[in-house]
Amino acid sequence: MLTDTHTHICDAAFDADRAGVLARAEQAGIQAIIAVGEDLADGRKNLDLAREFPILKPAAGLYPTHLDLVAAEEMMAFIRARQAELCAVGEVGLDFWVVKSEKERALQKEIFARFIALSIELDLPLNVHSRSAGRHAVDLLVANGAKRVQLHAFDGKITAARPALAAGYFFSIPPSIVRSRQKQKLVRHLPLECLLVETDSPVLGPEPRVRNEPANLPVSIRAIAEIKDIPEARVVAAVVANTRALYGF
Repeated sequence: MLTDTHTHICDAAFDADRAGVLARAEQAGIQAIIAVGEDLADGRKNLDLAREFPILKPAAGLYPTHLDLVAAEEMMAFIRARQAELCAVGEVGLDFWVVKSEKERALQKEIFARFIALSIELDLPLNVHSRSAGRHAVDLLVANGAKRVQLHAFDGKITAARPALAAGYFFSIPPSIVRSRQKQKLVRHLPLECLLVETDSPVLGPEPRVRNEPANLPVSIRAIAEIKDIPEARVVAAVVANTRALYGF
């Protein structure tokens, strides 16, 4: 049974039919869905949704474009207070696609470093965003001693991924791999032992500008199997084992 390791199931895009979306996920063979958050409101909503839908595993974090030390401290206090209910710190990280100035990037790195320290303190995995900042995110993770790490939808080069491999980090692959040469190349070079699958719902689906949902997770499995020319069952076995190694479920 698969785990969707990165979704925004709390997003308003699912407010009208969330129960149906989660029912379709179960029918597709998904046993758990990690619900990441971008701010305090998301964190609280994820906890509430997890009580209503046991398939959900809630996480809490501050999206990298929120360049606010006060908000970061508030989020860290929330995570400490609710750590027993959370499966991860996330979504946190770096985003150099949006954040361009060196001053703001330095602040972004400072906030990320604080979340890395928190994850170590609480022994919670990090669910990491690193858009256009893969090498910088990996360097910061390694330098700060991060141990339990998922690099979500990593868009960097394989050279940037190698230090993460050496550190034992995991890379999660979304259904958009079917239309992304970069993701295809990444999977071609990464070993099965470091791969997870995700949907990043409601985005990063197999079709652009169409709402994505967790039921599309098998698209990632099929794509990995095709690229590596191995049976889908072998991919499933690997990502199930990898998810258990990182998250314990």
